[in-house]
Amino acid sequence: MRLLGLILTLAALPATAADFRLLVGHGGPVMDAVVSDDGALALTASFDNSVGVWSLGSEDVRWLEGHAAAVKTAIFLPDGRAASSGDDFAVIVWDVSSGEVLSRMEGHQGQVQGVAISPDGGLLASASWDGKIGLWDVATGENRAMLTSHRAAVNDVVFSADGRLLYSASADGTIRSWDVASGQETRLLVEHGFGVNRLLRHDNWLAYGAVDGGTRVIDLGSDAELADLTLDRRPILSMALSPEGDVMAVGDGQGFVMTVDTSTWRIKGDYQAAGRGPIWALAFTGDGKSLIAGGIDDAAYIFPAENDLQAPIMATETREFLTDPDAMPNGERQFRRKCSICHSLADDGVRRAGPNLAGLFGRRAGTVPGYRYSDTVANLGIDWTSETIDQLFDLGPDHFIPGSKMPMQRIVKPEDRQDLIDFLRDNT
Repeated sequence: MRLLGLILTLAALPATAADFRLLVGHGGPVMDAVVSDDGALALTASFDNSVGVWSLGSEDVRWLEGHAAAVKTAIFLPDGRAASSGDDFAVIVWDVSSGEVLSRMEGHQGQVQGVAISPDGGLLASASWDGKIGLWDVATGENRAMLTSHRAAVNDVVFSADGRLLYSASADGTIRSWDVASGQETRLLVEHGFGVNRLLRHDNWLAYGAVDGGTRVIDLGSDAELADLTLDRRPILSMALSPEGDVMAVGDGQGFVMTVDTSTWRIKGDYQAAGRGPIWALAFTGDGKSLIAGGIDDAAYIFPAENDLQAPIMATETREFLTDPDAMPNGERQFRRKCSICHSLADDGVRRAGPNLAGLFGRRAGTVPGYRYSDTVANLGIDWTSETIDQLFDLGPDHFIPGSKMPMQRIVKPEDRQDLIDFLRDNT
């Protein structure tokens, strides 16, 4: 029913059917999108622990499965490969055609929020919330260096045009540059005052988006500010550049997309694409005429980059986990807020970050067919009962099942845990 509503929303827009398209198949919010250089394929990274590989000329989709938690970013690499990273602290290099994991780069102690590939394709950089920047040999998967200077989480990284420098953005409000060969910091480019979320480089300019809505462009040769595109919306969460480099798109936490002419730094368009929540994912299609965007919906959207949307097309319905807490009983409220983004109550076949909960009570942990469990859960050897579910949320998954994929969360009040258990018993 929800998908039908999305399709009807798109159909009601004043544009031809070919102008709008849904990429349907994920079971969680879409966190990132990227298009291959030839425009034939797109990657989408999702909260459902997977990466979608979409053929933009057909309805074909393949899935890259190997992450143990939400996938935050994905990029194409040379020679038919891709890389992705996420909340499992890992970077994975894939063979796109076969879905084979070619290497797994591990060493960070926090989620990996951004990755970048050097111009020669030999070196991969990773930005992590552990405050470190990883440099990795793409061919072998070996770590070359861990760069440390930021005082808080590192959110994004990009290489210079010649690959000799690396630029990093951090929650400490700074943008720094690094000499790739030596691993030494070369200079402090920006002290913004608020955390910097996104970087976008083209030729000799660097654009950045920050938590306070700051959207600015600086000249990498002189450090002069070329443009201040800040609007009264925050935070900036996504940035994309058209294939020709002539248009930049910016997505924010309030669901708006802004497009900018990079030759004049004038705003070309500004429209609300999502009715609720953020624009996490943003990428231009190969012809530069359309954008792929993602947010709290389980689908990615393709729509004209330059348009005058009369109404949002994304996130037009309230997700279960965003439902007004006063509009439901306490047990359902606990499930919607704590569990529903990862788990379905029924065996509905939808791809999600966690296994479905159908037949939960009396079921042995780690036994839902087709779901990729961590070794810890697969070997746990317990049955799900009122007592074990109560312990799970009393202690928290990180203590009850160390090594589990489940987010670290507790339900402190015994009555809230009991209401959740009663709801699950009645609905699974």
